[in-house]
Amino acid sequence: MRLKEDINPLLLQVFRSIVWLYSLLTFLPWFLLSGASARLQRAKRVKARSVSGQSAGPYRAVNSAERLASTLQPACDTLDKVFQYAARRFPRRDCLGTREVLSEEDEPQPNGKVFKKVILGDYRWLSYEEAYQAAVRFGSGLAALGQKPQYNIAIFCETRAEWIISAQACFMNNFPLVTLYSTLGGPAIAHGLNETEVTHIITSKDLLQTRLQAILVEVPRLQHIIVVDAKVTSWAGCPRGIMVHNMASVQELGAKAENMSRPRVQPVPSDIAVIMYTSGSTGIPKGVMISHSNLIAGITGMAERIPNLDETDTYIGYLPLAHVLELSAELVCVSHGCRIGYSSPQTLADQSTKIKKGSKGDTTVLRPTLMAAVPEIMDRIYKNVMTKVEEMSRLQRTLFVLAYNYKMEQISKGYSTTLCDSLVFRKVRSLLGGRTRVLLSGGAPLSAATQRFMNICFCCPVGQGYGLTETCGAGTISEMWDYSTGRVGAPLVCSEITLKDWEEGGYYSTDKPHPRGEILIGGPNVTMGYYKNEAKNREDFYVDEKSQRWFCTGDIGEFHPDGCLKIIDRKKDLVKLQAGEYVSLGKVEAVLKNCPLIDNICAYANSDQSYVISFIVPNQKQLLALAEQRGVRGSWEEICNNSDMEKEVLRIITEAAVGAKLERFEIPRKIRLSSEPWTPETGLVTDAFKLKRKELKTHYQDDIERMYGGK
Repeated sequence: MRLKEDINPLLLQVFRSIVWLYSLLTFLPWFLLSGASARLQRAKRVKARSVSGQSAGPYRAVNSAERLASTLQPACDTLDKVFQYAARRFPRRDCLGTREVLSEEDEPQPNGKVFKKVILGDYRWLSYEEAYQAAVRFGSGLAALGQKPQYNIAIFCETRAEWIISAQACFMNNFPLVTLYSTLGGPAIAHGLNETEVTHIITSKDLLQTRLQAILVEVPRLQHIIVVDAKVTSWAGCPRGIMVHNMASVQELGAKAENMSRPRVQPVPSDIAVIMYTSGSTGIPKGVMISHSNLIAGITGMAERIPNLDETDTYIGYLPLAHVLELSAELVCVSHGCRIGYSSPQTLADQSTKIKKGSKGDTTVLRPTLMAAVPEIMDRIYKNVMTKVEEMSRLQRTLFVLAYNYKMEQISKGYSTTLCDSLVFRKVRSLLGGRTRVLLSGGAPLSAATQRFMNICFCCPVGQGYGLTETCGAGTISEMWDYSTGRVGAPLVCSEITLKDWEEGGYYSTDKPHPRGEILIGGPNVTMGYYKNEAKNREDFYVDEKSQRWFCTGDIGEFHPDGCLKIIDRKKDLVKLQAGEYVSLGKVEAVLKNCPLIDNICAYANSDQSYVISFIVPNQKQLLALAEQRGVRGSWEEICNNSDMEKEVLRIITEAAVGAKLERFEIPRKIRLSSEPWTPETGLVTDAFKLKRKELKTHYQDDIERMYGGK
């Protein structure tokens, strides 16, 4: 993605001449001292190959061709041993950090809404030894409250230090931990709690009052609620038979001599560590059974792809810990003695919604070196920065574009650009604290434009990963020195990948120039299956003749000659139109989401219709500017509902679709603009911001009928 220059041609030529002269003078010393040649060679080397010699695979990383990796350290075969190892090796190193809340206030908005704003202080840290002892006491306290080994216990809580302490306490005592997203609806929460027959649940004060309270009568087995907030000691609305405790009181109970001396039943590698309920993009969420050995294999593979990972690194935790990406990332950090500072999407940056103007967001204070993000968040950052670039003067904008294009050219040759980084991109880089050295994207496909932008402007490699809850989030991660875009990298050292022909979609492992097919992931990171769902287990999992477990992902991929995988389609996203053409809805969305007018999009098609339609969440700033140009006035909702604006947006995205070479039948014929964003709270996207197609279809049913001529 080259940016377009906009300035007087003579002045532009002067700038280019200066850049050319600088490159000429610095080329030889930089080439000799920077190691650019070695980096470029490493980026282009073969990273994985088919161990069978067949184009279908299985493909393995070149450094695991003989045997898949399954453990970080030989003696650490369960998660409690990993934490114990870290506490012994890094006892006084900062482990878990939480910012102090200095003040809270309500801030009225011009539209009448009231936003809660906070001023936060510094991070307060628990050392590895302190975090370990807190988990020991909490686990002992849970046992004193009647929680038994190999009986399920649930956690329904936001991402925070208490979440990971609770999880470690459960791992130590062989309490299988049932994880539930904090944004799940009432029926889904009740389903998970009843299916796993939990008697104890760990939650927060806010979630107890806003989400759990309404469904407690539907969970008859529940006996104990442990609230992680310090001030909660009782709750007047609690149904009869349920006791409410706070975390501190349970830890005090666990610290008593008679409870501390009680022997712990330690897990074995094959025991269930987590029953992780998926975010439910297709109906009722399923509980994925993940053993200790599964998670350890997964984090072993992930850790190998992060260069120089050690106790000097700082990770910022803000994604849902109930999602396998965040849980795995934090377990990787714990296993290497990194410190983890907690945040939330509402307090992440100085401009975040809950941060009071003039005070500092979490990235500014923490200055993390490691960060994970979902594409939705990266897309927002990309569009916000590019909007600010458009608002610059012509001279500033052209300088930015020149630097951007120059750096893109240099990194493609293996060179770094210290001068550009310090003079031009330093301010953008400071949005994430200024020290980020690895940024990992997962949860959904990341567009090539956004990935390249993050590479360049944040001055660090952006690794794109691919994995599922059913594979502990581990499948592939691109190597940090590979600056190609649109690919998810080679298989991790813990896993191998096979491509299975899919005749209906026209994908075959014999395809040229790249073998294509459904992605099947095998290895010790492939989980035990779905909880109490044998029919689905038989459909999605199988064991081969070598006793290795495999998971059928439903995603379509292609392997490139260097062994890197690219996700190109999804079986469930394929719709056959009335005339027989197959449309990949995911492909249409990926192309059109790069349009500046679009914040989010869901393509839709009925098999008895001849064309595609789309629901669109427009970018507010871009759409308001377009409305002003066209003389359309009114509230935000009125502008979104204006038929002339729909036609204008459709014209613009049609041009973008043609420019991206979509087929005629793939281009949406009609659209609906949504004035409300899609968030996990609306129930229209998952916590990882994946589209919930079933819910979106129900939500826009009247519009579907209108756009297809039914109304």
